[in-house]
Amino acid sequence: MADLAPADLSRYDDWLDWLRRRAAADDDVRVVWVGGSAATGGYDDWSDIDVEVLVTPGTHDEVYERWLAGIRADFEVDHVWELPREVWPDGRQCFVNHQARAGLLEEPTRLVDLHLSSLSDEHRFVDVRRHGTPIVLHDPEGLVQLRDDDPEAMAAAIASALEQVRQRRATGEWLVARALARGHLAEALDLYLRFGLGPVVRMLRVRHCPWRHDYGLRYLDTDLPPDVAARVVALVPGAVGAAPLAELSPLCFAWYDELLAEL
Repeated sequence: MADLAPADLSRYDDWLDWLRRRAAADDDVRVVWVGGSAATGGYDDWSDIDVEVLVTPGTHDEVYERWLAGIRADFEVDHVWELPREVWPDGRQCFVNHQARAGLLEEPTRLVDLHLSSLSDEHRFVDVRRHGTPIVLHDPEGLVQLRDDDPEAMAAAIASALEQVRQRRATGEWLVARALARGHLAEALDLYLRFGLGPVVRMLRVRHCPWRHDYGLRYLDTDLPPDVAARVVALVPGAVGAAPLAELSPLCFAWYDELLAEL
């Protein structure tokens, strides 16, 4: 990954200061860093900040609850979206919204994605190709290590994903075509993205950025060559100048076959 200019996180200075102070005062908190677009690139006025917190194993629930209580006490918070506990077996996650409707984009975004995990090698080893270089705020023990993900595990995950892509190709095209023939446009759109365009992008990622093979339609402008990304966008229903879905689908599945043959 090319060197990036440091992101201007000044509108989150109060948060960065709070995180440093809170981590230093909490014996169960071992590591805190900022990731997401601030680390990978693309950070702008509409970006949130992604905060990763590693805690003493088994304390993630307790730390999460007291940190969330502290956030509500110390910040003006409009609302919090808390993900269900079962989403992360060894952690907790929430999105702290300072604005009632950040989606209006009337002012720079103030939104924090807070993810706590129990300390483990899985979480403290960071592949910068996938996640960017973390902006470390607290790590007195030097626990964060930058290293590539296990290539054998990555290869196995890619092989499994590609086998599914291969197996469901004909069924996926049938599902989309049937929905279109029945006039069920909303269903057809959902199926097209899941069984047509999604697998195409998965195969493109395997070729151009295997370390982010499972990132879906995000970051196309940075992860794929410009001409390839433009070809993907041209297959997105509703894009400027895009053909109707009934015309896009055959084009998408034709590309699907080309990539399958090459991979």
